Amino acid sequence: MTSSLTIHHTPEPDADIRVPDPHQDTYSKNLLGFWIYLMTDTILFATLFITYAVLHPNTFGGPSPKELFSLSITFAQTMVLLVSSFTCGFALLAASRSRINHLYAWLVVTILFGATFLFLELSEFNSFVQEGHSWRESAFLSAFFTLVGTHGLHITVGLLWATIMIAQLYFHGMTVDTFRRLVIFSLFWHFLDLVWIFVFTIVYLIGVI
Repeated sequence: MTSSLTIHHTPEPDADIRVPDPHQDTYSKNLLGFWIYLMTDTILFATLFITYAVLHPNTFGGPSPKELFSLSITFAQTMVLLVSSFTCGFALLAASRSRINHLYAWLVVTILFGATFLFLELSEFNSFVQEGHSWRESAFLSAFFTLVGTHGLHITVGLLWATIMIAQLYFHGMTVDTFRRLVIFSLFWHFLDLVWIFVFTIVYLIGVI
């Protein structure tokens, strides 16, 4: 298979590589397949958002969103995840310029920010459970834990994916396949950032206000 990507295992610091041709059959099919996956994930999250919207008034005597949520903590989570989106973009830019050391660094930084976000989310869950507010207490909490937990599970998958990407780059260098996987990972990570903006706005911000 002929590729328009120039492969460098030990690239010069300022050497550029050409990204795969978006019209190339394999590249476009893989990208199309992933866009279809993202559409199914969008349907999943849309369903969870609708479920939350319907169930969140049903607290059954438990705490309401206004009583439970802390906007300062959630805002910090949001900023951490948004910054990770920028670092992920810088990683892709470094890959397109064949700056492998910069690519490693930006991927590691993205993982660190993503792990920080996940730690804050799990800490929030733990504090709720310690206070006796588990997912079984009310329909509101069931919908909340399901929606936010599903997003957190996707973040976990993204962190594992980024770690695997680093290993592939180390053992195989920048190839057509690794670049394509990096592009797809970047789409996935930006998608999760977008979903979280909706979570922050609909669940936390509107819930507290």
